Amino acid sequence: MHLVYIVMGLALMQYMYFAIAVGGARGRFGVKAPATSGHEVFDRYFRVQMNTLELIVVLIPALPLFAYYVDARIASVLGFLYIIGRFMYFQSYVKEPAKRGPGFGLSLLPIAVLLVGGIVGAVLNMLHGT
Repeated sequence: MHLVYIVMGLALMQYMYFAIAVGGARGRFGVKAPATSGHEVFDRYFRVQMNTLELIVVLIPALPLFAYYVDARIASVLGFLYIIGRFMYFQSYVKEPAKRGPGFGLSLLPIAVLLVGGIVGAVLNMLHGT
């Protein structure tokens, strides 16, 4: 389980990095708080952060759920793939939003496997009375 918690921590650190990048973009492109739009490139940074927030809400509970009912090592690998996917998404979305698909897919697919696998594992565990 140690690796699961390390991956969770790395995913949270990545989210903080994205938040800091949004702050930097806010300054570079002159988008004063509390505005959340105003320059096309700033908007891209902001969307990366918000999309990551939307996914991390599912990732964080799905990781230990899968780890407990299925396998912690597999959960860690899937979580690490999510992190790689998020970096790909960040780079592609800021540079060319139309090319964000692979990074998004590499972020979403591991979460789906973690969530579905964890739920199935919990149900099977319940049915078998363990």
